[in-house]
Amino acid sequence: MTDKNQIIKEIRAGETSLGIEFGSTRIKAVLVGKEHAPIASGSYEWENQLVDSIWTYSLEDIWKGLQTSYQELAKDVKEQYGEILTKIGSMGFSAMMHGYMPFDEEDNLLVPFRTWRNNITEQATDVLTPLFGQQIPQRWSIAHLYQAILNGEEHVKDITFFTTLAGYIHWKLTGKKVLGVGDASGMFPIDSETVDYNQKMVEQFDELKKEKGYPWKLREILPQVLSAGEDAGTLTEEGAKLLDVSGNLQPGSLVCPPEGDAGTGMAATNSVRTGNVSAGTSVFAMIVLEKPLSKVYGEIDMVTTPDGMPVAMVHSQNCTSDLNAWVKLFRENLESFGVKVDTNTLYGTLYNKALEGDADCGGLLPYCYFSGEHITHFEEGRPLFARTPDSKFTLANFMRSHLFTSVGALKLGMDILLKEEGVVVDKLLGHGGFFKTKGVGQKIMAGAVGVPVSVMETAGEGGAWGIALLASYMVNKAENETLDDYLNSKVFAGNAGTSEEPDAKDIEGFEKFIENYKGAIAVEKTASEVIK
Repeated sequence: MTDKNQIIKEIRAGETSLGIEFGSTRIKAVLVGKEHAPIASGSYEWENQLVDSIWTYSLEDIWKGLQTSYQELAKDVKEQYGEILTKIGSMGFSAMMHGYMPFDEEDNLLVPFRTWRNNITEQATDVLTPLFGQQIPQRWSIAHLYQAILNGEEHVKDITFFTTLAGYIHWKLTGKKVLGVGDASGMFPIDSETVDYNQKMVEQFDELKKEKGYPWKLREILPQVLSAGEDAGTLTEEGAKLLDVSGNLQPGSLVCPPEGDAGTGMAATNSVRTGNVSAGTSVFAMIVLEKPLSKVYGEIDMVTTPDGMPVAMVHSQNCTSDLNAWVKLFRENLESFGVKVDTNTLYGTLYNKALEGDADCGGLLPYCYFSGEHITHFEEGRPLFARTPDSKFTLANFMRSHLFTSVGALKLGMDILLKEEGVVVDKLLGHGGFFKTKGVGQKIMAGAVGVPVSVMETAGEGGAWGIALLASYMVNKAENETLDDYLNSKVFAGNAGTSEEPDAKDIEGFEKFIENYKGAIAVEKTASEVIK
């Protein structure tokens, strides 16, 4: 562990790395020293808004969140070390992947930011998936662009650039229209041989929209693809003022390629050559592949690691939102009786209660669909809870069923990889709020996928720490040192975390639960249609 005096020297010398990640509910900033451990942090809570049936975040909130999270971090540096943060050696920005941010020649955003959460591009994906011979999910940027074309939206002709949220922040702070390959792989399919957009598919898309007569070609409006470790520009004078409204931060910091939350999760869990599962507002598993899948699956996306390796991604849009709402209700219940309980105790008690429940949740069946769910083909969701008159309606089973359903859709996709495709996964590295209560989320996830799940002490640092590691890698790597080697030797140094093996009873119980889940999906479908 680096001592305080050494950290102060690194802060003064500008030998730190900063990572800021825009998550679904929180923007987090993490500063690391030369030993890669977090030395300061800051955050900003935010929520997406449903405006005209579109899930979005306003530009005002994006910038307020970035600046506030940085201000909180700078305040933390001042309080811990007595230093005003003026120099940062390297930095990086990451965010929720996918979505749609199109700009005109005067850099105006043409339509409100359309986030990954929108399931409004089914027509586009029905055309693009067979055209490319690769699954194009509804949340991908290219699906949003083509849907706008199909809709005849006026703004499309004026596009000169479109990007993701991370790409937008990076552009405004550095002037560079670039994107890390992992994030880029959620905009448009990537060729892992060239670590660039798939040229054949680019040409197919240009031919597809040719008759519309738009003045642009696809490559002209996409950000340039960069791999981890490549030079992605420096913090400009204007960018420094945008990031630090106090004016203390000097320009000139080296900035790594902006990445998506999937890639930063892989860096934060040291799984750029294995696999990880991130579980929070949404849940997704990233499995690095040794060979291509035998065919295209609607439930599985093909993306890449931050250094361009092919990855099978199983992404479920709904995970803990409904679970969190129930925990909030339990808190309200306790407070109505005059009982105050802190958040960690509340979650810890309720999560651990789930381990006392019946293996199959006693016949209880919730669906946690706050929004649409592409794995089970829902454009909209309705949180739902059902049970039979003779089900075992206990608190333990109630909590267990909500933890199960949080990863129910994910399991359907993972079953395709593990059972149908025979993909071998030795272990998964877990991170995110689902794993915060020690041992519980791990045990549930291991039972769901039938694979050991490890969680490191650093997993709670999340993607902000992951992008800080990528920023550090860019400036501190040895010549020809791969990202995998750098993480193994300089960051994690053999730390494998604590592992939870799958329990036979949990596996059997989850299989019974998932059969009910699949069998009653029509109930959820009806609910989404009739409950307005």
